[in-house]
Amino acid sequence: MTADPDPVELLARGELTVRGRIREASNAALFCTVALDGRKASCVYKPVAGERPLWDFPDGTLAAREVAAHEVSEATGWGLVPPTVLRDGPYGEGMCQLWIDVHAEAELLALVDGEEPEPGWKAIGFAEVGEGRTALLVHADDERLRRLAVLDAVINNADRKGGHLMPTADGRLYGIDHGVTFNVDNKLRTLLWGWAGEPLAPEHVDVLKRLRDGLDGRLGERLAGLITAAETDATRARVDALLASGVHPEPQGEWPAIPWPPV
Repeated sequence: MTADPDPVELLARGELTVRGRIREASNAALFCTVALDGRKASCVYKPVAGERPLWDFPDGTLAAREVAAHEVSEATGWGLVPPTVLRDGPYGEGMCQLWIDVHAEAELLALVDGEEPEPGWKAIGFAEVGEGRTALLVHADDERLRRLAVLDAVINNADRKGGHLMPTADGRLYGIDHGVTFNVDNKLRTLLWGWAGEPLAPEHVDVLKRLRDGLDGRLGERLAGLITAAETDATRARVDALLASGVHPEPQGEWPAIPWPPV
């Protein structure tokens, strides 16, 4: 469905109706419709009650982290995370996010033969494809993905899989499933390593400077109700580190660099 002109209000105040369960999700995720004053949209509702406890994310909820990721995305001006709110629903408080219809023909990931990617692609690493054969896993050299890589570095995304990339027919790209983010320890785990060690673009630096100011102002205030003070401080530190280095982060070896399964 087409996004409402004010989807956040629709998600926050509309009547939620559960239509089914998304079985592929590791935590409870429900496909719903939300309706308000004659407006209607599809959405995903993830109740806190359906979350599986994680030893390394003991503070707060995964739902609140998803909303925090949306807040940071909005502060960048890139709009990379679909409209997301924290609200009450049929199964208690949870995250409610606008449903995104994926453009199936958009190719962002591929497995290719050879040791080097073709022009327009970035190497991720080699993957076993069966019968002792390996292939090179690559992602598109796409500015939308590069922006998402910057966002993931800021929010410390521990689970950027291929299935979390949502290209749309109008040329936009969204990232979803941000429940395991904002940890105080370095847990960046992603498929988007193609720019690792490369200089940040001037646009990225400008956005990071805006984020840093926002974290000491309105953005920081909004995050205070969603993640811990220590996690907000760690987010500031990550932004500072990116600005100081001027490059995309590289795998550190203290945490698996690529999520499993990757897609």
